[in-house]
Amino acid sequence: MHYLSSKEELLNLPFMDGDLDLEKRVEDLLDRLTLDEKIKLSAGRWDACSVPAIKRLGIKSFKMTDGSHGVGGIGLIGTRFRKNTYFSVPICRAATWNPDSVQEYGRAVAEEVRSHGFHMNLAPGINIIRSPLGGRNFEYFSEDPYHNKVMAVAQVKGVQSQRIAACVKHFVCNNQDTNRFRVNAIVSERALQEIYLPAFEAAVREANAWSIMACYNKVNGFHGCENKDLLRKRLMKEWGFHGFVVSDWFATKNPTNTEGCLDAGLTLEMPIPIKYRRRRIKRAIKEGFVSEETFNDNVKRLLRVMFLVGMFDDGSKLPQGCRNTPEHQALAREIAEEGIVLLKNEDHLLPLDITTLKTIAVLGPNANKKHSFGGGSSCVRALYEITPLQGLKDKCRGKAEIIKDPAVADVAIIFAGLRHKLHQDSEFSDRRSLALPKKQVELINKTVNRNPRTIIVLINGGPVTMEWLENVPAVVEAWYPGMEGGHAIANVLFGDANPSGKLPVTFPKELSSSPAHVSKRTFPGRENVYYDEGIFVGYRHFDAQGIEPLFPFGFGLSYTTFDITNLQVSKKQMRAGEVVTVSVDVQNTGKVTGAEVVQLYIQDVKASIERPPKELKGFSKIKLAPHETKTVTFKIGERGLSFYDERDRCWQVEKGAFNVLIGNSSRDIMVQEEIEFVG
Repeated sequence: MHYLSSKEELLNLPFMDGDLDLEKRVEDLLDRLTLDEKIKLSAGRWDACSVPAIKRLGIKSFKMTDGSHGVGGIGLIGTRFRKNTYFSVPICRAATWNPDSVQEYGRAVAEEVRSHGFHMNLAPGINIIRSPLGGRNFEYFSEDPYHNKVMAVAQVKGVQSQRIAACVKHFVCNNQDTNRFRVNAIVSERALQEIYLPAFEAAVREANAWSIMACYNKVNGFHGCENKDLLRKRLMKEWGFHGFVVSDWFATKNPTNTEGCLDAGLTLEMPIPIKYRRRRIKRAIKEGFVSEETFNDNVKRLLRVMFLVGMFDDGSKLPQGCRNTPEHQALAREIAEEGIVLLKNEDHLLPLDITTLKTIAVLGPNANKKHSFGGGSSCVRALYEITPLQGLKDKCRGKAEIIKDPAVADVAIIFAGLRHKLHQDSEFSDRRSLALPKKQVELINKTVNRNPRTIIVLINGGPVTMEWLENVPAVVEAWYPGMEGGHAIANVLFGDANPSGKLPVTFPKELSSSPAHVSKRTFPGRENVYYDEGIFVGYRHFDAQGIEPLFPFGFGLSYTTFDITNLQVSKKQMRAGEVVTVSVDVQNTGKVTGAEVVQLYIQDVKASIERPPKELKGFSKIKLAPHETKTVTFKIGERGLSFYDERDRCWQVEKGAFNVLIGNSSRDIMVQEEIEFVG
């Protein structure tokens, strides 16, 4: 044990030298820690969001904050209830189909985290949206693994660019909140490889994520915190993860024992020591259940991240934190506008013309409802929140009157949807129904009868059924759009912003159409939940079964129109290790500037095993002025044609024909070309 005589001596130790190699700094600090101090660093402390300090060595408390769309608002004594920027929820950010916007969000939220003196943001949540009833779907990105991983990588890069650790969660198959502490996800290796693991792997390999959060649930018999196959074998050895694994809060209550978590690679138990109490860890090491080398590796991973976030560096040399800046507020509005999805626009009712309207009837439970503080751990204490009603008042001031009676209004707008409460969009429970609440359906039907020019704006975190859809001319999906949501919605409704969002999930016509809802065995399960649908999640299932969705994955309208033509491939035959370049021309054929999301899907024409009719393998968002044409280019590698072979336990590409399909949704393919893989 090394004792220190003065602060000056501490500053001169090797691990305090910012010019020294990172791993040498980590090793030097590890060598100076006693066993008791290492154990102290292995679990959280009383405030539920930090790791205890080791004052002897100048190790400050490592602090974490919740928040999937801003700095978390509960359980964070360190924030002292200070207000923060409330951004759009993740599913709205995913609906932008713009990784640049998502990366900018990551950078901005990291600045807000640092402004509080915190070191890690417990996000992004990148669990696949397997069921439309998932209570936390609003906190996730997508039903598609490729779309999911692109967004995950973008956010992790944005956060960590400011030397704040991103914590990618919840690893893995945490796809429901019903019985989440105990349920055992029975999932095939192929489904893991093709659907549930890709975004986590990409976050590690492509974005170098500094932390991973282990899930509550079991995966094929083992809880996330003691799942050595997932943590030690795949995450660390196969993917090369160098950061640390933290438990979800109280996720260690149910795993078998201390040594199982240590051996699996769990570094940090939160929020308080349960399995990682001092006597339990000492016994596990003393009796040989876990080696001291393994325990040291776990501790080194946390120390490494402490160095990466700058805890031992001169603060003046670190990125500076800030919050509630005009730049953050503008970004919040821009992302909200870009994530809003226009689902229906019959007879071009939208955009509204402010010069011709005299009265607008505004109705519905979400018209003046604020949503920032709710939903569980994701909630934010917002500096302010512009409701839809306020946004419309600001837009129409001096130009049109806001009234309540739709019968005498030029147009009626109903703000329907869900809220952050149990059995709607919230942690701790899943939804019980896909339908809107009965009173809202009655309000929609009644209003349409009184005013056929009725617009429905949905504020919610996932799919809803719409038995009323044929009766209304316009539907807008606004998600939970954040603190500037009212302004963003008003800008879209009046055409100041042209909607360009696309659905990151399939909207089914009825719950029974969804692949996870074949039986109670598949959702919500009891002790076990069986992922019997395998790789046929979301649109893959709807395509394979020939089921018409309410709105397909990737769908979204605009106030202009686009043509996608002239598909070109660099070669018709592709050999192992080669890349095929694909290009298309995209033209704005309408009268206003807009943005289109060009989506590339791959279809294996004749496979030896069952494969989806199409799989997303590329996308690009492009902004075009009226009549402007640009060329969009994609690259297809061998992995883009592959499937996971469970027999040989590897990725395989079979010789034969593949269709390259390009369109603006999974159900609107506009051009296609065949290529051949010749091996």
